Amino acid sequence: MTELPFYEPSGNEISLFEQAFHQRLPLLIKGPTGCGKTRFISHMAARLKLPLHTVACHDDLTAADLVGRHLISDQGTYWCDGPLTRAVREGGICYLDEVVEARKDTTVVLHPLADDRRILPIERTGELLEAPPNFMLVVSYNPGYQNLLKGLKPSTRQRFVSMRFDFPGAEREQSILIGETGCDADLAKRLVGIAKSFRALKDRDLEEVVSTRLLVYAATLIKAGMDVSAACRASLVETLTDDEETIAALMEIVDATFGR
Repeated sequence: MTELPFYEPSGNEISLFEQAFHQRLPLLIKGPTGCGKTRFISHMAARLKLPLHTVACHDDLTAADLVGRHLISDQGTYWCDGPLTRAVREGGICYLDEVVEARKDTTVVLHPLADDRRILPIERTGELLEAPPNFMLVVSYNPGYQNLLKGLKPSTRQRFVSMRFDFPGAEREQSILIGETGCDADLAKRLVGIAKSFRALKDRDLEEVVSTRLLVYAATLIKAGMDVSAACRASLVETLTDDEETIAALMEIVDATFGR
């Protein structure tokens, strides 16, 4: 039996995902970077025994990148499916990570898949693909990055069932660190304490806060034998800021937490 990717539930997200899949509903997941959205999707794909097709969205992502395009080889021109089309043909979860990074004219291609039609028209081949029962469309984004230019159109957003993720509470975050890295409870507690102190500086000294992902990195380095201060500086502090004064202030928090 294949072991599921580690995931520590925080509420009813597993049952909501399963219901969305069985009822053939598309799902939108919103939450800050590094809070566990992608790990949750990997966990659910394994739990439901579904292939996972992941697309990292960006400014230059076109509809052809998702659907497919004609390519040229020595034998002539041939059609190459994009990840969205492959997922519709074969079944599985198509996961668009940070979907708001894609151009609005690109995300429109999702509309017929994300309503009761569940179809994907491919204009260049003349095909009209019907999504099989084991196909699911999932998208995610970070609301903290939204602005007037980057946000989901209401016509797109209102096609999805939505769930919100956030950074876990202290006890759950400690459990995640232990489960992910095998570190001891004392180290997990100290790292989560650092995260709490850093997160209190959001919008004052820091534009972004430390994520659970970065705490996992720190715990991994420390468990491997790296000096605590050096590990925290590399995985937590330097990742969050370039300002020397802020770096010094954050390192004071680290050193005080570990009694240095």
